[in-house]
Amino acid sequence: MGVRDALPLAAPGLLTEPGEHVADTRKHALAVCLTAAFMAGLDVSIVNVALPSIREGLHASEAGLQWILSGYALTFGLLLVPAGRLGDARSRRTVFMWGVALFTLASAACGFAPTMPVLIVSRLLQGLAAGMINPQVSGLIQQMFRGAERGRAFGALGATIGVSTAAGPLIGGALVSAFGADQGWRLVFLVNVPIGLVLVPLARRLLPPPERTGRRESMDPVGVLLLGVAVTVLLLPFIQQHQWPGAGKWLLVPASLALLAGFVAWERRYRGEPLVDLSLFRLRSYGLGTAIALLYFAGFTGIFFIFTLYLQAGLHYSPLLAGLAITPFAVGSAGAAVVGGRLVNRAGRRVVVAGLVTVVAGLLATMAATLVVPGRDVALATALPLLVAGVGSGLTIAPNQAVTLSQVPPAGGGSAAGVLQTGQRLGSAIGIAAAGSVFFGLLGQGWPVAFRHGLMVVVLFVCAGLAAALYDLLRRS
Repeated sequence: MGVRDALPLAAPGLLTEPGEHVADTRKHALAVCLTAAFMAGLDVSIVNVALPSIREGLHASEAGLQWILSGYALTFGLLLVPAGRLGDARSRRTVFMWGVALFTLASAACGFAPTMPVLIVSRLLQGLAAGMINPQVSGLIQQMFRGAERGRAFGALGATIGVSTAAGPLIGGALVSAFGADQGWRLVFLVNVPIGLVLVPLARRLLPPPERTGRRESMDPVGVLLLGVAVTVLLLPFIQQHQWPGAGKWLLVPASLALLAGFVAWERRYRGEPLVDLSLFRLRSYGLGTAIALLYFAGFTGIFFIFTLYLQAGLHYSPLLAGLAITPFAVGSAGAAVVGGRLVNRAGRRVVVAGLVTVVAGLLATMAATLVVPGRDVALATALPLLVAGVGSGLTIAPNQAVTLSQVPPAGGGSAAGVLQTGQRLGSAIGIAAAGSVFFGLLGQGWPVAFRHGLMVVVLFVCAGLAAALYDLLRRS
């Protein structure tokens, strides 16, 4: 069954009178959403290549640098579900605008930060703002588009996510190389400011207003608290893996699972509008799609983490060259995401399966390339395999999101997307911790060996996601 079978063919209230003006308005609104998603996604990876400059410029410790990366991921994941619920219940446009405004101010604070504590706090606020923005983008796509149009819109979103994450090192490397170590890292953050200043008024003019239901829904504050604490406790041992010595930190994982169990029990008994509609997980497309997203992002994000380390620290690439080496993945991902968004309406989960198989093939070929060419020319040797893996990624992220949300009512699109994206953030943290542990543990045997073993961890995560996608496909058959 394709996505088309699960959706009505037209968006009520949007296409009642066909006209070029309405279609153009929605396209412009989608462009606003995608620009904000690009800005938030870019800051996941753009900072990686600027870390050496930040360490030199602000005399940062290793723990401080870790918090610049992990703090953003933590607060990003913390707010996804509550912000999605707030947008569904009140106004996605309003939450989107506040998120963009906060992201712009936090980016300016990061860029002008005089000390590491100021930079870390600003980075935490930037993550909170990104967590406000992202679920509104998916919710607005759910609200504005139906059928094949929704698939194409999610295809564009998938291309945006893929390009922003993969192009971050290239853009960051170019800024640091062009403006020097002292000012380049500041521009990595300040580049967001003019974009944000333009987006806020455009969002107010172009994004659709809230759909009035005549009642004011509860925001489930107890559910927000329980889920927020559970997500924080679960993420902390992964993002602080190298800063907190000893095995005691892993006791937080079962503690977080206990909190999640308490959250589920509360949601089942809550008499108002729950933070998360647990009945969604009875839909196989949603439950398995969320699992696929978590597993794929555990691998997807780990690729850039260990490859950038290998190139810069192991082979002494400049930030710009390290970013260029990852560009083939971004190019393949962007092109294939648009195609995947068009195909998913007809082929459904089969597009996701094909994408995951292609990713595995590309990553195995990347490993083989580092065996054949282990030296300074490794970027050239891995260009074609990374392009193939990027094509697979483009056929995975957007189609999976479209299939996962295909049976979700538009009224709950923001909170459902928030849960899906929280799974992606959890997967990213877990994947970076797992691949990084193997990578650092084998550095004594040489950088190429460490990279290949770290990449094997990535492949295993992607294969686990492929198994879930195949199971869903077989059940549908």
